[in-house]
Amino acid sequence: MNQPIRCYGCGAILQTDDQKKVGYIPQIKDNGKPLLCQRCFRLQHYHKLEKTSLQSDDFLKILQQISEKPGLIVYIIDLFDFNGSMLQGLTRHLPGKDILVVANKRDLLPKLCNNTKITHWIYRHLKEYGIKPVDVLITSAKKNFQVETLMALIDKYRQQQDVYVVGVTNAGKSTLINALLKAFMQKEDLPLITTSEFPGTTLDLIAIELDETHRLYDTPGIVNSHQLTLHVADRDLKAIVPQSEVKQQIYQLNDGQSLYVGGLARLDFLKGEKTSFAGFFSNRLKIHRCKLERADEIFTNDQVISPKALNVKEIQDMASYTFSIPEGKHDVVISGLGWFSLKGQHQKIRVYAPQEVGVFIRQSLV
Repeated sequence: MNQPIRCYGCGAILQTDDQKKVGYIPQIKDNGKPLLCQRCFRLQHYHKLEKTSLQSDDFLKILQQISEKPGLIVYIIDLFDFNGSMLQGLTRHLPGKDILVVANKRDLLPKLCNNTKITHWIYRHLKEYGIKPVDVLITSAKKNFQVETLMALIDKYRQQQDVYVVGVTNAGKSTLINALLKAFMQKEDLPLITTSEFPGTTLDLIAIELDETHRLYDTPGIVNSHQLTLHVADRDLKAIVPQSEVKQQIYQLNDGQSLYVGGLARLDFLKGEKTSFAGFFSNRLKIHRCKLERADEIFTNDQVISPKALNVKEIQDMASYTFSIPEGKHDVVISGLGWFSLKGQHQKIRVYAPQEVGVFIRQSLV
């Protein structure tokens, strides 16, 4: 029985029957060369993403398949969106598996940050999620930072078994694997895995040879519904997803003042002494300061407050969260967007964010 032909970009089984389903290609030419489905072709050449019919249950089924096979789990997390890239119940879906945690996108954090301190910070927060990794490595696929070390750790911990790369959408899994391909496999004319800022690019298992009998598998990005990138128009993703080192923006606020991050989130300083708020967001997003008493009115001004999330026309369409910030340095995180850092002295704040988007208080990363 012939093996199905898969798209090299996303791993979907190629088919010519239904243009609306994953893996569609007008014509399959089985000439031994890697093929791209129409979706990946348009993404690579026209930067256009087509929606797919895959659901969260499909991703869980793939995790179930992985759990039944021996192998090392390489868990890619996004350093810039740490909370948004955490998978609830990962160890429950993959019981007993060795997990190598790779913290990607180091290039987005300020260069002066100490990598050792960041690693300790990651270990502490992984413990909160019940994850005990065999190791933690900080990387940047975009800058090829520690890619060679990553390959060495994979060889060390896989124990002559297969490797499964998992993570949420947009954590940089495919970009990291492409960096490994470029650095170590060096096969001429070998297409690279489809990558972009669009969430959910990889659709099925993509197998890459490690040796004669073992493979490294890139899995679909698992959808984490509280990431903001899933609740905005595709045209706004370039402004929201940072592409270079994020420059902190510092604002001295008195209580009764507000900060808008584009039109995607708002922080209200309700009570407390004058405080410095350091913003870490995409450099393409504008942060607007205003008086709290005028904040609702300003939200309607699309020339000042933009972009906005889908289905959000008024500030009341957003969810609101009120916090008292504990003593010490803490971050106020809007999942998939960024965070404000401040020295906590029991200030009272309120955060507006689109419905379902995660808002967290954590110990400061930077």
